[in-house]
Order: sequence, then structure tokens, then C-alpha cells
Amino acid sequence: MSKVCEVTGKKAMFGNNVSFSINKTRRRFNVNLSKKRFYIPEEDRWVTLKVSAKGLKIINKRGISAVLKEAKAEGLIK
Repeated sequence: MSKVCEVTGKKAMFGNNVSFSINKTRRRFNVNLSKKRFYIPEEDRWVTLKVSAKGLKIINKRGISAVLKEAKAEGLIK
């Protein structure tokens, strides 16, 4: 199960933990993902998506149907 937002395409980023003595070790910045079910009235069905917090805001603003069409066009959703 990959940690990628199905709406925005956000993935984990990588960086450094920097200690007081300036020692650097690699770390991972994960995406704030949650599994959420959305109802699509045009198709009369439910869809489960893994979306980030930013993705939820986009869905609330534009609507689930418009967001799904854009995500399919970009290749984020099958």
C-alpha cells in the first residue's frame, strides 16, 4: 500500500534529522493520508480514496465529481 494521495499526487519527502552537534541522519516526511469514502450521485455509488488533508479541502471546494475527472486525466486514479 503506497503512501500517495489519489487526488493531489503528494508523496513522502526525504530530508535530514540534524542533531545539536550537526550530525545528519536521513529521515522521511510522510503525507497526512486518511482513507475516506465519498458518494458520487451521478453514478449512484460509493468510492474509497486515500486522500491527504489538502486533498479533502480540494474536494470540499470543487466537488467530488470534478476532482475525480481531473485525477483520472492526470493518471492518479485508474
